Amino acid sequence: MDDKKITDKISVSVQLTAADIKAAAKAGYRSIICNRPDGEGGDQPTFSEIDAAAKKAGMEARYLPVVAGKVQDADADAFGAAMRELPKPVLAYCRTGTRSATLWSLSQATKMPLADILAATKAAGYDMAGVVRRIANDGKTPTDTADASYDIVIVGAGAGGIAVAASLISRNSKLNIAIVDPAGTHYYQPGWTMVGGGIFEPQSTAKTMGSLIPRGVHWIKSAVAAFEPENDAVILDGCRVLKYTRLIVTPGLKLDWDKVEGLSETLGRNGVTSNYRYDLAPYTWQLVQGMKSGRALFTQPPMPIKCAGAPQKALYLSADHWFRSGVLKDIEIGFHNAGGVLFGIKEYVPALMEYIDKYDANLNFFNNLVSVDGPNKTATFDVAKPDTDVERIEVEFDMMHVCPPQTAPDFIRISPLADAAGWVDVAQDTLRHKTYENIWSLGDVMNAPNAKTAAAARKQAPVVAENIISDMAGKPQTAAYDGYGSCPLTVEKGKIVLAEFGYGGKMLPSFPKFILDGTKPTRLAWLLKEQILPPIYWKAMLRGKEWMAKPEKISAKQ
Repeated sequence: MDDKKITDKISVSVQLTAADIKAAAKAGYRSIICNRPDGEGGDQPTFSEIDAAAKKAGMEARYLPVVAGKVQDADADAFGAAMRELPKPVLAYCRTGTRSATLWSLSQATKMPLADILAATKAAGYDMAGVVRRIANDGKTPTDTADASYDIVIVGAGAGGIAVAASLISRNSKLNIAIVDPAGTHYYQPGWTMVGGGIFEPQSTAKTMGSLIPRGVHWIKSAVAAFEPENDAVILDGCRVLKYTRLIVTPGLKLDWDKVEGLSETLGRNGVTSNYRYDLAPYTWQLVQGMKSGRALFTQPPMPIKCAGAPQKALYLSADHWFRSGVLKDIEIGFHNAGGVLFGIKEYVPALMEYIDKYDANLNFFNNLVSVDGPNKTATFDVAKPDTDVERIEVEFDMMHVCPPQTAPDFIRISPLADAAGWVDVAQDTLRHKTYENIWSLGDVMNAPNAKTAAAARKQAPVVAENIISDMAGKPQTAAYDGYGSCPLTVEKGKIVLAEFGYGGKMLPSFPKFILDGTKPTRLAWLLKEQILPPIYWKAMLRGKEWMAKPEKISAKQ
């Protein structure tokens, strides 16, 4: 017996024999579904043999034969009925298990999110890409082929999506482009650190999506359910189908709050906050202002995360306020980082350590937050130091700023576009997909080894635009991304350590050292963050103006 678990209620298997039924009963299965017609293979037992063995083992069996490659809607309905009626768990089988997995997937279309169905079957070793439209269409066979077709479809209207749309339109205003995103509001997320530090008002970081979509670009206000790259199609919720000639994937990443037990229930109350959410950043500032004594924790999960410096930015701005208010001496600060270093680029660490010492903050490396008890104000961490057993510790707090674990969105992780870790699989220089040559990706969702920051997307957008224009002209890829990312580390109100770097940790400063030395805290870097970068974001990056972001050209030798 080769059973593959899909959920606690069902597993699927290759062809079973009468002898396998006894093993199935011993394994805890209570019912059998046969999806293979009698006589399909010369060596298969008949259903009557399976049924007799099942009755002998005290199990129920049901015969729902389906011809290979011809799963009908009625078959899925019958399978769903059997799943409702039969004792659980159920073991369904056919020749390879694929028909059974397909029938289960279709039968669950109205009961589970598409991403969860695809993830469950994928984990069991079955690819449901061939029936994804049917699953998206409530398990029924669609009658149409496409609702609309575009030269370019862009998935995601965040920083990367709008910027690349604007860069494309600035190069060719006649392009037929659609951008897909269900959100009605666009956020300047780099500003949320400043909101949490009492510098920006939250409303200054938000604009209506409709006011930012470039003129001439179609905005499709919908969520993406799945991709069919072999058919050049994107499946939207409700099984609407968009066809494309070229596709850009840039939906950002998923903040996985639920991965930390108890966190979702206590966010925004009990002293637990996060600058990673628009509605919570003001609460951070409220807590900071109100705190006069006690223990403040700041957490950082395992990489990758967006803006790797943000967790400690919250620490610095909070500590600076307490320092200026004269209460820092009565506050114990703990920075609990799942990683092993304060910052990944060593050149910036000395300046940061001066502030860690100034604020008397305790650094706790290899500490990963696993649960939060908000009412009792207790955080639980797994401490996984190298070459030692994992130790679980509890730490009490009066205030805690949490950076949540982060993953690729569900509909990306289970798609054919993803690598083994769930990120869109691209060449790190051209940002073109490694398998599908008419697909590109940028921003937080792709797997190039760069920092996930808005500054990175600002550099990536022109690269993708340039390469798509070249591809449309039948030319090789002409632009290369060097991995540039920027992290303005707000070490105190009025000063910033401006970290700028590319692939391999190579420092890539935008200004000569005599103008701005990024390894030192400077007032000029603060002015850049506070007064210059927001207008650059809204009025340049999102409008296709590539100031200091022109793409590097790939040399002919390459």
